[in-house]
Amino acid sequence: MKNILETVSANELTSASARSDLKSRLTAEETREPIEFGSVAELMAQQVMPEDASEEAFFVADLGEVYRQYVQWHALLPSVEPFYAVKCNPDPMILHFLAKLGVNFDCASLKEIEMVLSLGVDPCRIIFANPCKQASHIRFAYENGITMMTFDNADELHKIKRIHPTAQLVLRVLTDDSKALCKLGLKFGASLDVTGTLLQTAKDLDLDVIGVSFHVGSGCYDAGAFADAVHRARFVFDQGMSLGFNLNFLDIGGGFPSPMIKNGPTFPEIAAILRTTLAQLFPPGCGVRIIAEPGRYFVSSAFTLACNVMARRMVIRDSGTTAINTDGEIVNDSAPTMDDHPAFMYYINDGVYGSFNCIMFDHQSVEPLILKRRGVYAYGEKVNDVRYDYSMWGPTCDSIDCIVKSDSLPELNIGDWVYFENMGAYTMCAASQFNGFQKSNVLYTTTEQSVLEHF
Repeated sequence: MKNILETVSANELTSASARSDLKSRLTAEETREPIEFGSVAELMAQQVMPEDASEEAFFVADLGEVYRQYVQWHALLPSVEPFYAVKCNPDPMILHFLAKLGVNFDCASLKEIEMVLSLGVDPCRIIFANPCKQASHIRFAYENGITMMTFDNADELHKIKRIHPTAQLVLRVLTDDSKALCKLGLKFGASLDVTGTLLQTAKDLDLDVIGVSFHVGSGCYDAGAFADAVHRARFVFDQGMSLGFNLNFLDIGGGFPSPMIKNGPTFPEIAAILRTTLAQLFPPGCGVRIIAEPGRYFVSSAFTLACNVMARRMVIRDSGTTAINTDGEIVNDSAPTMDDHPAFMYYINDGVYGSFNCIMFDHQSVEPLILKRRGVYAYGEKVNDVRYDYSMWGPTCDSIDCIVKSDSLPELNIGDWVYFENMGAYTMCAASQFNGFQKSNVLYTTTEQSVLEHF
């Protein structure tokens, strides 16, 4: 029997009634016979192999991969509560599943808070982790019982005092993020030179500062940055305690890698450093609640994107010389010839204005793998054939829409399919519909039976 989750789109999960309907459908199916759990490969094949298959690009999301990441987190960092960074991927199925697992949420805006609250999540499970917030968003948080929020400057303190004076505040400190792909310290974080003054300002305003937060940067490739940041947080904790604040909350931020990371430290390596440093500076029994804001860690490897080769151009290698004389006439010193090893320009139906915005905004490089070529299904297999130089482009009429500038692949034809792994983080969340191209749809499966226990 086909997995029910495979037939559910993201749009179906946007209301409580739709989620209830999904649960009843799953329950009904389970009473008849066990659910079969399809792999990503099987679901991909169902979509691209039929002769009348749609040409539209699509994601396959494996909730089983999200679950495995959840299990690993609690095994390696059991003392740190994950607050999922909604901005990374606000897919409604992902949010619903994480909420059912008991994962909490890091929200940065009114709309993100709305999305999480609509799932029935208690406001105490949300931290409003944007140090510079719009006044109306702070008011919305106040009206909906969101109390934990970050700050890194005096003006924010005065704003919060006016709108949400009972907020529980977390001071975000500046860290060394020089070894991260996305350096968030360019925009957020108070240096240790001013943290004392900010804490005094909060004291004078009779505001409740409960703790400290930091972020070592997204895509951090130095595990030591986490240890250094914890030491900075400890310094600010001591400052706050000396002023009479009862600091009992530490937010160690994000920057945790995907399991498919190719360069930089792995999550187990980072977790080992954090366990040691936290045990030294915030030992068990000290009364400090420790949280983190993982985003890509949970979802990056769970999403695979499939795209159709909708067009191509053969690139003629000009071995001759072509010029235009003063009379506007074309002059050929020698005729151009195409050698026996041409290059190609491939055009696929998703691009940097869509799911591949991660190339521009998240400094990612992507690798197309062959999914279907000449009618043969090739997911997870190495295609042994002559390789040709190529560039790969998105579907829009903009030359910036380049996905791969230069690499080599076996020759592809119009109608073939390629796929991209590790596409769950900072992809669909920033996709636009520029030039009239729609965002790629998401199909769901699970490779872990435990997943369905949470629906």
